[in-house]
Amino acid sequence: MPITFHCESCKKKINAPDTAGGKWGKCPYCNHKCYIPSPPSDDEEELTLAPIDDSEEEKYNKMMRETQNITQSLLHQTKEPDEKSDSANIDDKELAQRIVTYLKLMAEGSLDEAHNLAEKISPYRNSAKPILEKILKAKAPLPGLQNIPKKVLERFILDMITNLG
Repeated sequence: MPITFHCESCKKKINAPDTAGGKWGKCPYCNHKCYIPSPPSDDEEELTLAPIDDSEEEKYNKMMRETQNITQSLLHQTKEPDEKSDSANIDDKELAQRIVTYLKLMAEGSLDEAHNLAEKISPYRNSAKPILEKILKAKAPLPGLQNIPKKVLERFILDMITNLG
């Protein structure tokens, strides 16, 4: 009795001799390398598949469409959501603290974290520039910035002012 199976590539039905079971062969239609299953043994009971539940299949398809839509919207999102809404204003003290944290992260070499924080500072560029200029003109560095060499700190501040536009 020949072994009947379908090609994995072209899906055509293939009949192979019993002696070819458990070996590899080429599909006569598309030449794809196929594994020829072993012939069923007599003591092996046949497995029957349960019928497909149409409502479950529809739920699955709906979830897959929703997943794809969410993925596409995330891929096309241009801005990371803030922990605060864009309409919320922060006071100068909070903004100054973010700027000091940004400068510390830059000095430590944590560039990804610094970049993320700079993105949170940039909506407040009009308030951030005077704070940066004040830090730049200060005779003594602010607490937390004393360990950063003066020239390095100046360069970070000037770069941030430039990036804020």
